[in-house]
Amino acid sequence: MSNQPRQLGLLAAIAVVTGESIALGIFLTPAAMARSLGSPLLVAAVWLGMAVMALSGALCYSELAIRFPEDGGEYVYLRYGYGERIAFLYGWMSSIVMYPGVAAALAVGSVAYVAQILPANFPTLQAFPPLLILVFAAINLLGTRIGGTVMGLVNVLKLAILFALVGWAALSGHMHLSNLLPLATRRAGSDPIFPAIAGGAVSAFFSFGGWWEASKIAGEVRNPRRTLPLAFLGGVTLVTLVYLLISTAFLATLPIQSITSNTAFVAQFGAVLFGSAGARVLSACVLVCVCGGIAALAMAAPRVCYAMARSGAFFPLFARLHPRTGAPANAILLQTGLSLAVLMLGAFDRMLSYIIFSAVLFLALAASTLFRTHQPVRAWWFPLAPIVFIALSVVVALLILMHDPLPALAGVAIVLCGLPLRRLFPNSAPPLSQERN
Repeated sequence: MSNQPRQLGLLAAIAVVTGESIALGIFLTPAAMARSLGSPLLVAAVWLGMAVMALSGALCYSELAIRFPEDGGEYVYLRYGYGERIAFLYGWMSSIVMYPGVAAALAVGSVAYVAQILPANFPTLQAFPPLLILVFAAINLLGTRIGGTVMGLVNVLKLAILFALVGWAALSGHMHLSNLLPLATRRAGSDPIFPAIAGGAVSAFFSFGGWWEASKIAGEVRNPRRTLPLAFLGGVTLVTLVYLLISTAFLATLPIQSITSNTAFVAQFGAVLFGSAGARVLSACVLVCVCGGIAALAMAAPRVCYAMARSGAFFPLFARLHPRTGAPANAILLQTGLSLAVLMLGAFDRMLSYIIFSAVLFLALAASTLFRTHQPVRAWWFPLAPIVFIALSVVVALLILMHDPLPALAGVAIVLCGLPLRRLFPNSAPPLSQERN
């Protein structure tokens, strides 16, 4: 069990849930889905379908986090349910490959919006992505309490900005319900219905992605039996509400047929609400959302290799806590270094497209651990919630595989490359034989 002090409260746990889920995609995904689906009712149906999946998963992960209240999340659950080999493959994929790619993608994605705020000839624009990663790494090196506080404040600011945008769009008279009508009729230029729904479901999954990260800090959350279920369910509910409200504001302010591209639509939306300053105002909003995502990632991601090292499945150096701050400093430095390396290589787009298929399967596999526990789950939602979550995860994985099979299969190969590396750690501790209640 984690020997770290429990310094994080409900605000920090909810901030992890909402941090990655509401990041760069909040202003891009709703526009892309609207253009493809062509109907406000279909857009709402896809978001609500993803909300059902996420809420089902949140129930599963809150139960797992209560049973295993230690850092590491999916790594801990897979290790208990399926043994060290499967858990190591997940840890290798997420900690060494996926999370550095996500951090690099978020940081680079912010550059276009920073360019809208700074002068056109600003000389150090390209230095912004590594600076962003380093700033949040430094904050987390100062200690879990400080990192959690900053992450919570940034994400509260983000949510306040998003709700204020929707409120301003409504109160300023720029939203017109006539733009949403007829709700079910698909507009001209929409994509064919089945590819549109499939693409919308995958895009919505990517946008919701990250709600499960609160499980990775379970060892540092105060009163986990109460805090973690509230964080998972409250966070996912907030994410659902934000995406539905932002999508409604977008489509009620500008009709679907006016959407030409994601970025152009964001600029149009900003111009309608704020005139000539619209691009800068919306860019600042996007930047706050990106900062919230990177803050959550900087907090959660290092806990995976920390948990691996504590179980003997990774180098012991990364299981050490800083003697003064109590932070897993070496794990934070490793994640930061890997993110900067991916950033310099410029390989994050390919990396994420390769890994996401395997990541979805690991999510489902972790939830299925509830069927393998020694102490049976006694909850009103069991076994329906894990069945729904696993089934919908498999559907999303199949849609990804059908859409672009080569990157998905390449990602499986990357994950399996972890098997030879596991031989470096033959003396890992045995998996937990009994969950803690």
